[in-house]
Amino acid sequence: MKKILIVEDDTLLNKTLAYNLVSYGYEVISANNCASARYHLKENHLDLILLDINLPDGNGLDLCREIKERGMDSYPIFLTANDQESDMIEGYEAGGADYITKPFSIAVLTRKIAAVFENLDTRLPRHELYDDGLLRIDFSEQSAVLNGNSVDFTPKEYRTLFLFVKNPRIILTKRQLLEKLWDIDGDFVDEHTLTTTISRIRKKIESDHRKYIKTSYGMGYQWIGGDHP
Repeated sequence: MKKILIVEDDTLLNKTLAYNLVSYGYEVISANNCASARYHLKENHLDLILLDINLPDGNGLDLCREIKERGMDSYPIFLTANDQESDMIEGYEAGGADYITKPFSIAVLTRKIAAVFENLDTRLPRHELYDDGLLRIDFSEQSAVLNGNSVDFTPKEYRTLFLFVKNPRIILTKRQLLEKLWDIDGDFVDEHTLTTTISRIRKKIESDHRKYIKTSYGMGYQWIGGDHP
């Protein structure tokens, strides 16, 4: 799960951002000053940082420079009321990857963050594999084996499975799944298609004694990784 640090002293904005990002499936840590941010930076690997510039005990620009000097690979985005061109240039020079001025649309920000992660993920060469000893799915080669027998999944089923296994034990809402599958496939995926896809996956890998996907009624679905019912 992607981990995001919000460094923002406006309590309402901090909580609103955190609420929305958690609803999109991110793990969120909140800080309201530089001291708290430095603690979380030390204790956690953070994928992305939303960073205000004007903080009670310091300057977000200096904090961003510290992050870069330490060689951290977190993706910093400034969120600030400083909207002059010189302010923006200073933000980029300090190491910011993006600069967003207040007020801004939270819906647009969440989509921007999703796009950032999708772009970063496509740049990383990796061999994506799920293996619990019984079910083995090679997402890179799009092949699967269950208890020694080959299992055939469609491309959409592989993509759906990939979303689940990358977010184990987390309830993924139907909205989250639909948005992610739309983004990946570039075509329309409705709720009926999603339900049908998950049903087909279950028939291929589940039995009375071994379940992989749990339905959370009224919420969505959860990957439980081969638990006994």
